[in-house]
Amino acid sequence: MAGILTYSFMQNAFLAAVLVSVACGVVGTYVVIKRIVFISGGISHAAFGGIGMGYFLGVNPIMAAIPFSIVSALIMGITSKKAKISEDTAIGILWSLGMAIGIIFINMTPGYVPDLMSYLFGSILTVPFNDILIMLVLDIAIIIMVLLFNREFMGISFDEEFSQIMGMHTTTIYLILLSLVALSVVVMIKVVGVILVIALLTIPAAIAKQYTYRLGRMMTLAVVLGMILTTCGLYLSYLFNLASGATIVIVLGLGFLFSTLIQKIIE
Repeated sequence: MAGILTYSFMQNAFLAAVLVSVACGVVGTYVVIKRIVFISGGISHAAFGGIGMGYFLGVNPIMAAIPFSIVSALIMGITSKKAKISEDTAIGILWSLGMAIGIIFINMTPGYVPDLMSYLFGSILTVPFNDILIMLVLDIAIIIMVLLFNREFMGISFDEEFSQIMGMHTTTIYLILLSLVALSVVVMIKVVGVILVIALLTIPAAIAKQYTYRLGRMMTLAVVLGMILTTCGLYLSYLFNLASGATIVIVLGLGFLFSTLIQKIIE
């Protein structure tokens, strides 16, 4: 294990795994408790539009995905709250539109057509140090926002109707939460890709929920589990020359199954 850390690309990969685990553990806990997994999937797929825009404009696709993902999240949140169409229909429409916009922008980009596999399914082994810095900044922003709005996020996650009765601006808080989901999606794109982001965002938190219902402990456990399972998946992908993003998700899935079996035995 120590030997592979002599390579700079593996050092970046393990740093990315740690940073992405912070985002998925903290925000993923709210996603699981609030039961907004589907809308989180919609945000992750819509983020592909920002990646395509980044290629078209000649800027870092990850940087371009940040505002695009946040805008997509806000549109989904407002539509699901205010529109007369059902929430799953609105999310499905925006989900597919984001992917389509990304494809159109990439087709319009002159010259070399980039390899989209790394953004669709992840390529943690090719994460440059500049993207590591972006992940670090986004993690810090996520943690600051959670500390500032912890009480409000907890209120809308456990009982939104009661929070509204108590005078909380629940729609605004909900939109802020979706913006954090969008930032988390951007953090995870290079690790597992837009297709598999939903697994990294939900599985560690889902495992943590099996052992505690206290929000702080759940977040901490989800972060730790994310770090362990993500680095294990990364190591296995390097060891057996497998696709890194898919291997990480498989390890996460096996971790969830193993944890569920333990719970059944204990019960």
